[in-house]
Amino acid sequence: MRLRHIEVFNAVMLTGSVSAAARLISVTQPAVSRTLQHAEIQLGFALFQRVRGRLVPTAEAQTLYPHIERLFAQLDEVQRLAANLKSGRASQGQLRILTVLALSYEVFPRAMHLFRQKYPEIEVMHEALHSPQIVSSLVLQEADVGFVFSAISHPALAQEQIGERQVMCIVPKGLLGPRVTRGGKVTLAQLAALPVIALDNRDPLGVTLAHVLREQVPGLKPVITVQTYHVALALAHHGVGVAMVEGCTAASADRGKVDVFALEPPIPVTVKVLRPTAKPHSLVTRAFTRCMAQALAQLD
Repeated sequence: MRLRHIEVFNAVMLTGSVSAAARLISVTQPAVSRTLQHAEIQLGFALFQRVRGRLVPTAEAQTLYPHIERLFAQLDEVQRLAANLKSGRASQGQLRILTVLALSYEVFPRAMHLFRQKYPEIEVMHEALHSPQIVSSLVLQEADVGFVFSAISHPALAQEQIGERQVMCIVPKGLLGPRVTRGGKVTLAQLAALPVIALDNRDPLGVTLAHVLREQVPGLKPVITVQTYHVALALAHHGVGVAMVEGCTAASADRGKVDVFALEPPIPVTVKVLRPTAKPHSLVTRAFTRCMAQALAQLD
């Protein structure tokens, strides 16, 4: 199929008629009909059938369409990237920052306070996203810098470790005895008889914890699985179970409702900065990265 065939086919699939497709892509109805006929001749099968005056996609068209949708999604990314490259020349005085949600509660505000002391004139735009969304936005140059947990490999992004935290156990008051509480540490074996809140296995830490629990506490069954660390923390605050989260989230724990324990043996969680390799590593980007590293150190 040629690009023109694909454009017309997509328009008809979206609108359901030749006339509406013609209006959508600003051509005449005869032009749409001719292009569809050419596409069908080239493909060797029909794309649409007329049923009571309406165009109905054939089975072949329905099989083809998801691939066409992906092509248009990629085209949209190209257009967004082009627009961002064009507007990027005028973005001086702004800093666009992305963080995973867990870094947006304690670490980002501390870093922002430090950064504002040195660069009060810089307008900062922040958004909290999941790691794959951060990668996508940075690749499309919709942001200047992103902060995530664990290593993420992408040819268009440079990464650097700026800190390391440990997995912490958030335990509702009264679930563990005073002897364990005074020790300040807990082993996975001590959690075997307790209700545990698991993290989604699409999360890097969730994958790590699932593997460790499978290996060391094979009989443990979570009472609930959640997608974000702060939901796990909130559930622990309400006594639902034990949350295992990284140290940045643990810093938000209400010590009147829960006890916070270091996990033994420790499970490290690295904090990484990501930036597009196609863009220069600006002074303000480097400065904010240093502020994030300082903010992480303040939680120790």
